[in-house]
Amino acid sequence: MANVTRTRPAPTAAEREQFDRDGFLLIRGALTPDEVAHHRKALDRAYRVAQADGRVAPGESMHQLSAVAHCPEAVSLIDHPATFPYIWSILGWNIHVYHSHVDVHPRLRAERPFRFEWHQDGGRQNREVETDPRPRLSVKLAYWLSDASAPGRGNMKVIPGSHRTNWIAGPPRRDMPWPAPEGAIEVTASPGDVLLFDRRLWHARSDNYSTVTRKAVFFGYTYRWIAVRDENARFLATPEAARLTPVQRQLLGGLDHVDGDHAWGHYPESTPLHGWLKERDLLDPASPPLRP
Repeated sequence: MANVTRTRPAPTAAEREQFDRDGFLLIRGALTPDEVAHHRKALDRAYRVAQADGRVAPGESMHQLSAVAHCPEAVSLIDHPATFPYIWSILGWNIHVYHSHVDVHPRLRAERPFRFEWHQDGGRQNREVETDPRPRLSVKLAYWLSDASAPGRGNMKVIPGSHRTNWIAGPPRRDMPWPAPEGAIEVTASPGDVLLFDRRLWHARSDNYSTVTRKAVFFGYTYRWIAVRDENARFLATPEAARLTPVQRQLLGGLDHVDGDHAWGHYPESTPLHGWLKERDLLDPASPPLRP
């Protein structure tokens, strides 16, 4: 399992400017070829288990929530040294993984009926928070384990800069044919690339009619005062969980004897990531979420 080893914050000033402008950033080559192979094999095993359990029909797509609970090897990705510094540099130390999923999307053998799938992450947050634009609240990492270097392979489609927009034009019904939003692009990524994106970014998944099976792992990070959607209790009770670092336990919502204001991060000294950053002099008074 990976520990955070990078000694300086990421992103760079240029990357942060790009992320703030576009709402997303592609981190090229974040995983080594060996790491890609390892996690792809783990995801394939999770897919076979889902088939055996009757949760996925042979050859059909899998969109499985609670990534670590169903693919335990993915735990090393939650604080990977090439990507996690982007998360804490943006959100700070008082965070956890609230939502995750592993995805396997084989080739579609017949044309799928049209459905307007463009959305922002966050669900009810987008109806119940009244500001314009709405607050960021969370960011997401998408680890690409298959080759999405060409369009039409289940690539993510995004509208650059749309994270500052609460609404985009769409059809009266989702099944009504409708043109792609203005400015929409498909993000092309190679195995090992990771897409960092703001939850407010309007995005969708392209249909995969290629011969390449789409394989990816997604982790959404938010503040600890927002509830975790993932179901990690069973994994946290396994022998494998005994090897988790304190920071990894924090990210999975598994800190022991933490409740009330402690669970919300009111006491920094009880939060492992705060301590980790403090030991390395990475708390930055100029950055609100990283203030000591």
